[in-house]
Amino acid sequence: MPQPAAAVADGSEARTGGPSAGSEFAPLLRTVQARGLLERRHAWYARVVVGNALALAGVVTGLVLVGDSWWALLLAVPLAVLFARTAFIGHDAGHAQITGDKDTGRLIGLVHGNLLLGLSYAWWNAKHNRHHANPNHVDKDPDVAADVLVFSGDQAGGRQGLRRWLTRNQAWLFFPLTLLEGVALKVHGFRDLRRQPPREALVEGTLLVAHVAAYTGLLLTVLSPGKALAFAAFHQALFGLHLGLAFAPNHKGMEMPDPDGERWGHLRRQVLTSRNIRGGAVTDWLLGGLNYQIEHHLFPSMPRPHLRLAQPLVRAHCRDVGIPYTETGLLDSYRQALRHLHEVGADLRTP
Repeated sequence: MPQPAAAVADGSEARTGGPSAGSEFAPLLRTVQARGLLERRHAWYARVVVGNALALAGVVTGLVLVGDSWWALLLAVPLAVLFARTAFIGHDAGHAQITGDKDTGRLIGLVHGNLLLGLSYAWWNAKHNRHHANPNHVDKDPDVAADVLVFSGDQAGGRQGLRRWLTRNQAWLFFPLTLLEGVALKVHGFRDLRRQPPREALVEGTLLVAHVAAYTGLLLTVLSPGKALAFAAFHQALFGLHLGLAFAPNHKGMEMPDPDGERWGHLRRQVLTSRNIRGGAVTDWLLGGLNYQIEHHLFPSMPRPHLRLAQPLVRAHCRDVGIPYTETGLLDSYRQALRHLHEVGADLRTP
């Protein structure tokens, strides 16, 4: 089982960056601990989990009541939004935000990831932990590894054929490509079963298959095959887009550590590579608290409702130690992320 990304919240990871890194982060950590912001909010999460389950049940009931009609496709919209809420709950479980008990946290993650979404909790958690440990590091962060998209000029240099065309146009293609993200995550999860220990793979695989069977069975029971296929395509596309809208603003276009340069301590590594999104309660809900990306990366195990309370403390501390604290509006964050992707492919557009 991968080490929870929440491990850095106790300050031990910060100290590995040397005395300077530890001295920068330690005062902030003490302040946050003194305010009780790392204490878990079991009742808050219980309401979120129950409310999300009831809302999912309501949409499924609505789908059954509407029956074999094209109007049923309208329900794909709230279902995609609720799938994203479900993913956020699984994300928080993986960071030990909901509970400190590993078995309970894993159970919550398996139910919300594998069973309800068809996404492998073990695969996602392992990948996401590596991202948290070294955000935006081209050699260590899987989220910026060269694939369909690239995030640095060095990655773009050797692209040929279709990949070269994709890189040249990746800023325009970014959001259309997110329409495939929901399906891509499922495929990655199934493929990762070969890497997992046999017992874990059996549990994960059984729940993934159960999701596919239940999802397909529901649609084919209620809708004709053509409408069922249209509903699934529309729903999964909207789900992927929603995830893309939530994750795109957080790190794209921010600092990317030089693999051969100075090793940053925890505070600088997390703050300089992350971007916060301004907004109120609606933004918090739509982005699942990931709009407080700086605070989340500094304190991964901090419960979601405490992130906004930690923000002024983190902002003030960054000002005191002279570290830029980046915060912008939602639309501007997309503009910055897309501009970065456009600039990465600039050399490939030069005749």
